[in-house]
Amino acid sequence: MRHGRKRRRERAPLRARLRRDWPLLVMVAPAALLLLVFHYLPTLGNVVAFQDYNPYAGDSPLQAFLHSPWIGTTHFETLFGDPAFWDALRNTLAITAFQLVFYFPLPIMLAIMLHNILSSRLRGFVQTVVYLPHFFSWVLVVTFFVQMFGGAGLLAQEMRDVGLEPWNIMSNPDTFIVLVTAETVWKDVGWGTIVFLAALSTIDPHLYEASAVDGASRWKRLWHVTLPGLRPVIVLLLILRLGDALSVGFEQFMLQRDAVGRQAAEVLDTFVYFNSITTGNYGYGAAAGLFKAVVGLVLILAANRFAHALGERGVYSRS
Repeated sequence: MRHGRKRRRERAPLRARLRRDWPLLVMVAPAALLLLVFHYLPTLGNVVAFQDYNPYAGDSPLQAFLHSPWIGTTHFETLFGDPAFWDALRNTLAITAFQLVFYFPLPIMLAIMLHNILSSRLRGFVQTVVYLPHFFSWVLVVTFFVQMFGGAGLLAQEMRDVGLEPWNIMSNPDTFIVLVTAETVWKDVGWGTIVFLAALSTIDPHLYEASAVDGASRWKRLWHVTLPGLRPVIVLLLILRLGDALSVGFEQFMLQRDAVGRQAAEVLDTFVYFNSITTGNYGYGAAAGLFKAVVGLVLILAANRFAHALGERGVYSRS
């Protein structure tokens, strides 16, 4: 208690801290402004989830908000009673769980392999090749897969040439979850290695040398040196991914929804689009968005507490 009071007494005045830290504050200001304008201010719009919001009820959004009647939790009751919502939620959770198992470890493994390439020229070439698809739009990615694996694609033509029946890949709802995961891997696995490569560069090389002197094999060095060095970053990114569990994307599923059907490709983002944006029922879409945000917050808090139990800092920690 006394130490806390003494620390507060010794703390520099606000004006002195502003004078000392103004270059850092100027650097952070653009990012803080972007967060304020595009994240925090739009959050206030969640209030229309409790209104029968009519954008034409006034001459401005503020007037429309003031003249729209309050209906309480009616939108949430309708949402939770809609079977299409539960189908979209199940699809979203299934895709998230599948990608956590089959996609999340791949950037880690790729980063370790790239880190172990001795030739800097070869490493740079491989990094360029695997980073490039990240900059492609989803339209281009889906088009590439259609040209390769569609009914008239390269694979189907080659199978017909040898007398085989082509596989139904691009329009098969039973394997759609594998398809979207493969597309995500091709597009983003290289980009996902950047953080892990940065974390690998912070591991002390003397640890590898000491373990090699002690007779540790390459696999043991990987298990006892590399992975423990990556664990804080892995835990942090896993927590952030869990917080975003109900957001698996929009464009990728929108582009392939007609090919495989709504039952397989409908996720929460496309559900909101078709049941809110296209119909003008903005309050209903806001209710679905607020539900996503609350679930994401609960998952982040739970995963962060679990990380603290494992001895990791997680997203935040009390000091």
